[in-house]
Amino acid sequence: MPTIAVLGTYDTKGHELNFLAEEIRRQGLSVISIDVSTLAHDRPGADFSSDAVAARSSVAEWRNVLARRDRGASIALMGEGAARLLSELAASGRIQGAISMGGGGGTSIGSTAMRALPFGFPKIMVTTLASGNTAPYIGTSDLVLFPAVVDIAGLNRISRITFENAAGAICGMVNSVGRRGKSTTTDKPIVVASMFGNTTACINEAKRILEESGYEVLVFHATGTGGRNMEALIDSGLVSGVLDLTTTEWADELVGGILSAGPTRLDAAAKRGVPTILAPGCLDMVNFGEPATVPSRFSGRRFYQHNPQVTLLRTNAEESSRLGRILAEKANAHKGPVRLYLPLKGLSAIGAPGQPFHDAEADAALFSAIREHLRPGIALVELDTDINDRSFAQACTQGLLEVLIKTSSA
Repeated sequence: MPTIAVLGTYDTKGHELNFLAEEIRRQGLSVISIDVSTLAHDRPGADFSSDAVAARSSVAEWRNVLARRDRGASIALMGEGAARLLSELAASGRIQGAISMGGGGGTSIGSTAMRALPFGFPKIMVTTLASGNTAPYIGTSDLVLFPAVVDIAGLNRISRITFENAAGAICGMVNSVGRRGKSTTTDKPIVVASMFGNTTACINEAKRILEESGYEVLVFHATGTGGRNMEALIDSGLVSGVLDLTTTEWADELVGGILSAGPTRLDAAAKRGVPTILAPGCLDMVNFGEPATVPSRFSGRRFYQHNPQVTLLRTNAEESSRLGRILAEKANAHKGPVRLYLPLKGLSAIGAPGQPFHDAEADAALFSAIREHLRPGIALVELDTDINDRSFAQACTQGLLEVLIKTSSA
C-alpha cells in the first residue's frame, strides 16, 4: 500500500493536518506524519517529532537554535531537517508521495523540504501563498502549490472541501505513478534545447533532426524560469547534450528585463563538461510587461509589442557588445566540448533584415565582442543566415551530433 508523508506544524495546524491524514487513509493509502513545529517540541502523536526533524539538520546545536525562539532561524533549521528526512524516506521506499499545508512559515518549511524530492515524485503544498511570486517556494522543482482559499485556521465549509480535494490530488498522483507504464520512460539520451517564440522555427527543425538521430529532446522556454529549470536538469547529470541557441535570458539579466534566469545561466553545462552548442538567439530583445511597465529610463528606445502583455526592447550596440563578451566568457568556462554559432543575418524572427528589430550596428557589436573575447580552441562558426533559416538549425544540430559522437567514443 502506498504511503504519503503528511508534513506540517502540528503545534498550530494539528487539527487540520489530522483531518488531511484521515482523508488520505479513507482513500486507501497509508500516512507517515512529520511534525515540523518550531515552538512546541517533541509533541506526542506524529511519527516523526519536531526534535527528530531538527536533529537531521546540519546544525549541531539545533536545540539552542530552537530555544532562542528566533522564528527565521528555526524555520530555516526545520526546513533543512525536513528536506533530509523526506529524502531518506523517499530513497528507502517508505513514502511514495508528500503533502504539507501552512501559512508563511509552514509554506517555507514544507516547500523547502519537498523541493529536495526528485522530479516526478508526487508533492503538494496546500498554502495561503499560492499566488503572486511563487518562485521562492517552487524553485526549479515540480512542486504543486494548492490554494488554501481561506486561512488554515480550523475546519469549516471551505477548508474541508479544500483539504479533501488536496488529499484526492495527492492520492491520485501517487496512484498514477503506480500505474505508469513504459510509455512514459525511454532509454534514449537526453538533449536539452532553449527556445523562444522568436526562435521556434529553428528549434523545431533541430528537434526533428535530433529525434530522428535517436535522442530525446526536452525544450525549455527561455522565460527565466525555463532557463533555471534547464540549468537544474543539466546539473542533475541526466543530460547528454545541450543545444542552447536561445540565450536571451542574459539580455534581461544585463539590461533589467523581467525574464532573467540569473547570473548562473549557462554555467551548468560548462561546469559538468556537457557537450554544448551555443548561439546568441534573441539577444536582440529585452522583455517587459505592458507598455506602462517599461521603466522611463528607456524612453526613446526601439520597442515591439509582442502581445498586449509583453513589450520588447531592442538591445543597442553598447548592450550588445557587453552581451557578446558575456557569451564568450561563458563559453570559455566550459570543461567539455563547446562550439559557438553566429547567425549573421539576424538573431530572431523580428531581427532579420526588413524586420522591426533588425539593427546591423548592434549585431556587429555583438559579433565583434564574441570574436574578441572567445578563447583560442573554441570553434566559432559564422553563417550568412538568420537564426530561423533551416540551414542554421541544421548546422548547429550537426555540430552537436559530431561532438556527441566524439564524446561517446572517447
